Amino acid sequence: MRVSRRAALGGLVALGTLATVRSTGLGSSALAQTSERFPNPLMIPPVLHGREEAGRRIFDLEAQHGTTEFFAGRKTPTIGVNGAFLGPVVRAKAGEQVRLNVRNGLDETTTLHWHGLHIPARADGGPHQTISPGVTWSPEFEIKQKAGLFWYHSHMMERTGAQVNAGLAGPIIVDDDESQALGLPAEYGIDDIPLVIQDRRFRRDGRFDYLSAMPDVMMGFKGDVILVNGTVAPHFEVKRRRTRLRILNGSNSRIYTLGLSNNQQFTQIASDGSLLERPARMRRLQLSPGERAEILVEIQPDSTVRLMSYPDRSSGGGMGMMMGMAGNDETFALLELRAGRLEGDAPPLPERLIDVPNWNPARVDRKRTFVLEMGMGMGMMGGGMGRGMMGGGMMGGPGRMGMMRGGMTINGRTMDMERIDERVRLGATEIWAIRNASPLAHPFHIHDIQFRVLDRNGRPAGAHEQGLKDTVLVDPGETVRVITQFTDYADPVRPYMYHCHILEHEDAGMMGQFVVV
Repeated sequence: MRVSRRAALGGLVALGTLATVRSTGLGSSALAQTSERFPNPLMIPPVLHGREEAGRRIFDLEAQHGTTEFFAGRKTPTIGVNGAFLGPVVRAKAGEQVRLNVRNGLDETTTLHWHGLHIPARADGGPHQTISPGVTWSPEFEIKQKAGLFWYHSHMMERTGAQVNAGLAGPIIVDDDESQALGLPAEYGIDDIPLVIQDRRFRRDGRFDYLSAMPDVMMGFKGDVILVNGTVAPHFEVKRRRTRLRILNGSNSRIYTLGLSNNQQFTQIASDGSLLERPARMRRLQLSPGERAEILVEIQPDSTVRLMSYPDRSSGGGMGMMMGMAGNDETFALLELRAGRLEGDAPPLPERLIDVPNWNPARVDRKRTFVLEMGMGMGMMGGGMGRGMMGGGMMGGPGRMGMMRGGMTINGRTMDMERIDERVRLGATEIWAIRNASPLAHPFHIHDIQFRVLDRNGRPAGAHEQGLKDTVLVDPGETVRVITQFTDYADPVRPYMYHCHILEHEDAGMMGQFVVV
């Protein structure tokens, strides 16, 4: 991916700021600087529709090394799928049988996980389904989903954060007849726009600066330059009065609280795994790593509005101060939406969108509790761990996260590839209570299934969570209960994962395994 020299000059302002930021440790300065100008056209990911062959839809994907000019004249070593950085939108329809040929063109082992998809454990792409350099992995499965935005990304043991940071991720869009009948904006690249939001840090020479300090693991890695679809300081020329933004928080750890710069309302129509039951009007929407949301934005002709991120309610508090860094407490812009003469109108939305699967909490087969903890002693492991030990390059060295093991736990245990933590009966309906006993917020992700959020500390889920989800943010001291059913696939040997989706926490051991039997 290249941007024009004229457009990239605006990004150089942010890169120049980073030289100062690196010595002061104040990432918010760079975020504010990046937000002053939006010279770069938003890159719209290409769509991969695959090809039909013997009753299957076949997709060819290759993880590969590349270089990307995020800033003019500075080449950043990156990895991507079918390109230099990030990957295409893999687009399929509910009910289709698909095969994904994933070739590893990298010089290290990797995986590709289909985040949010309900598929057999052997096809999940977790840390057990590794792909060696030069090898092609070809999982096959049926698309058994409601329409929604999903994504694929590396899930390599102790290397997920590094590989995703380098670019190994991309969106998945699933369509179905139910959603297509609603008359929602659906012209890709015109009024239906995917937004993959990520934050990165750069060195003076343009290379990514990843895991260069202990807080990057303890607090989760946060960058001070925002990328949207791999674009620095992007703008989008709006063409319709109503635009659908399919938003993925693809960051390693940063939580975004989304809103519009003019404080107008927007409408959320979907969460992680489906449309909502009813459209939800709001001015702020919190999105943690791994979560997705689809919103409708209505813009007046000849106007400009920015998609912003505002301080959130779980920015790390006292622990963040103790570690000498801020949490998610900055205000900055992500994307500028520019409207000229607009086509079409914004007809009324249906009061009800879809019927979302639900399960009766009074008729469950089992309840389980998962307690998330961070041992305070882990921060001292490795002593004065600085840039040399942690590594600050594109990928970071193998095994560095292993030094942090023992501090990040679920139910008192750190991840062990040889241990099955939970066994779930096929067909069972269960309530999982996720309790956060740590001082930081954690997004909790469960493979294989989509769930409904029941309540937060006994309070019913809000309107924005009245859809299917696979990732839920749990604040410090909070217990979130979710309900789901485990259907279709059983495998007593190959496990699924559940874990914190702060990638540095996952890599450091805040992950467990379950099998469906």
